[in-house]
Amino acid sequence: MLSVRPKIAELAFRVFSRGLHPELYSVHQSRRIDRSRYEASIDITSCGHVVTWHGAGVTLCEVATIASQPLPSKRCLLTLPIKGSHTDRAQHGGAVYRTSFQLESVAPDMFFMVGQTLSNESTQGLLHRFDSSGRMALGAISYVNVEARSNSLLIQAIHTFPDDYAILKIESLFSLPAAK
Repeated sequence: MLSVRPKIAELAFRVFSRGLHPELYSVHQSRRIDRSRYEASIDITSCGHVVTWHGAGVTLCEVATIASQPLPSKRCLLTLPIKGSHTDRAQHGGAVYRTSFQLESVAPDMFFMVGQTLSNESTQGLLHRFDSSGRMALGAISYVNVEARSNSLLIQAIHTFPDDYAILKIESLFSLPAAK
């Protein structure tokens, strides 16, 4: 199966107060986290990633995808185009969600250096190398680092887009108040 990245102009960022059906996206890498107060699944998809977090009776689902991806409109907390920099926060039930993302175009030599660094990164996080689009020998790379604590989950994602010499960095924190 050919797995190439869309153009950066097609990207969107969404957060839902519900999970999404897995058949809505194609998963290339996946990881599951189980803690006493929450559980989460992290998926690298063709367009970016999906993080589904359940804790304190609340579900939050972060999706970095293409804007034309058919996703439900009900219970959507955030819908943002992915361009430039953005920081946002949402509270749902007892959970607090914070995110910050930055899309930057870089010089070709910097892009290739980042690609090499990510390719050589230890597999402590999730890593997927996509096929080349044909225009360039280098395919896109997605790397997601996960830091799971007792009351919080920190996700740091880097997605590269070779056809545009662009790098998308997303950092998200899902958290609960300290246990009593």
